[in-house]
Amino acid sequence: MEAKGAPILGRKVFLYATSFFSGMSVMAIELGASRLLAPYFSSSQIVWTVIIGTIMIAMAIGNVWGGRSADRHPEPERLFKRLLLVAIWTALIPFAGRYVIAGVTGLLALFVKSNFLVWASMGSCLVLFVFPLMLLGTVTPSLMKYTTESLDDNGKTLGELEALNTIGSIIGTFLPTFVTIPAVGTARTFLIFAAILAVISLAFFISRHRWIGRSAVCAAVICALVFAPMNYSFAFWEGDDVVLEDESIYNYLQVKEDERRIALSTNVAFGVQSIKIKDGGMTGMYYDYALAAPLMAEEAEDVLILGLGSGTFAEQCLEYFPGCSVTGVEIDEKIVDISREYFGLPEEVNAIVGDGRAWLTDSEEKWDVIMIDAYQDITIPFQMSSVEFFTEVYEHLAPGGVMVVNMSMRSESEGSMNEYLMDTIRSVFPHCYAVRVSGGTNMELFASADEGALARFESRRVSLPEEYAAIMQRVSGDMFTVEGGERILTDDKAPVELLGMEVLDEIIGAELDALRDQIREDGIMSLLK
Repeated sequence: MEAKGAPILGRKVFLYATSFFSGMSVMAIELGASRLLAPYFSSSQIVWTVIIGTIMIAMAIGNVWGGRSADRHPEPERLFKRLLLVAIWTALIPFAGRYVIAGVTGLLALFVKSNFLVWASMGSCLVLFVFPLMLLGTVTPSLMKYTTESLDDNGKTLGELEALNTIGSIIGTFLPTFVTIPAVGTARTFLIFAAILAVISLAFFISRHRWIGRSAVCAAVICALVFAPMNYSFAFWEGDDVVLEDESIYNYLQVKEDERRIALSTNVAFGVQSIKIKDGGMTGMYYDYALAAPLMAEEAEDVLILGLGSGTFAEQCLEYFPGCSVTGVEIDEKIVDISREYFGLPEEVNAIVGDGRAWLTDSEEKWDVIMIDAYQDITIPFQMSSVEFFTEVYEHLAPGGVMVVNMSMRSESEGSMNEYLMDTIRSVFPHCYAVRVSGGTNMELFASADEGALARFESRRVSLPEEYAAIMQRVSGDMFTVEGGERILTDDKAPVELLGMEVLDEIIGAELDALRDQIREDGIMSLLK
């Protein structure tokens, strides 16, 4: 190695460090990609599949290219120039990524008529991440060329390189998820790992007394950006009503506030998952419809909410059923903190951080009302959609108890996601009723073992406060009986992502058709108005 005129390459520790940090950066960029895309395309298994697939393709191409390049051009400078280019590209992602996603999505909207979510997320991945990860894919085969001195120990050397690359990938998986993204955010996470690659490249060029100025400037700028003040917004088109953008282990979090209401969005920058009306009263959303459940139950003293969110339903229960006890389970601790700080969640609500199904399984308590509000677009936890889960809920209801499930993205298509959920729930509960939420895509399903639940609802709704009674009258008029069918979801087979994508594709398709009609009639510039 010394004969090649690269003293630093004679120290295998540097080569091993390069392999280690390159592997770490691959996984960090992959996880950063998922968080960068989540606010626009959700964090479903489908989006993860697109990310992993495109990245693996990039790595495979990089492996082939890197091996051939190392054979033809054994000068190590080429490898470290590539690493420096990866560092620059990765550092630009926080600043350009959101605009690239918007541009790719807008362009595809003009042409794609089906599977829009898949194509838009894949197009964004291809533009943003394939090139830098392809370059990172060249690292291992190139290092193998530089570290192999003889056939006697090449197996040992290559094994050590692969092991360190894999160990780096393992750390690169845990570090962003549990440390950097929750602590400093996705944007700065990209910058941190870009800085690592830039410093490695700088160290090499210093040892070669070449490219020192250019590599030093790049490394200095990227390192400075890591510590520079940054006001990064995923929803860059939003106005001043965004009062919080944050990230947790599970979610991108956005809180918006205006004179009338406070709203929480998670992972999808275009939707609302929780809402609070500042002067109290009804929200105009599915929570209002869900308030039929306490009227159906024999008692409404103990309420459990799986998917607490910001606590909208919890507060409504406390307001309209004074003295009731409300327990909410929420998997994201930051959402619980936000619910207390921004939404004023009452202290009497027992907010528990944990997975809804796991917590329910461990509990021996029973409740009069159990609300399932853990579904968000196509990111439906499959373990909370199966017959086994709903059987668990059934067993935790008190006599005369009622379960209410908020189902999003209703569809009129045969075999839709909601039809599967209704059939699954009906296979467990003998009495099921559903109502479509006016002005939205949600549907509320009420299920009970008590045949008198519907009669109780009808008798109680007539003596409610005016605003509450008006909503319940609408629920009564639109409610229908769920007959059930053969579409049963189980822990073993619950293709919720694909079913959800079909519905989302239908919704997006209708919106895109309207945009295309507008472009044909008024021109593309009309979209800017």
